[in-house]
Amino acid sequence: MKLTINGETAEWPADTCLRTVFERLGLRGQRVAVMVNGDVVTRSQHESFVVHEGDRIEILTLAGGG
Repeated sequence: MKLTINGETAEWPADTCLRTVFERLGLRGQRVAVMVNGDVVTRSQHESFVVHEGDRIEILTLAGGG
């Protein structure tokens, strides 16, 4: 299925969940903010949230600083 992640479209396996997206992008375990189709997906939903054909995903990594 096609997903658009941070503006780039790519093919992903069917039944992909956000956990899998994070793993493939090297983001597993990092603090991130996620929106799917303009809706915020809370951290508690990341493990089980299944994405669908054509979804638009925006992932922001959080960085500390001062």
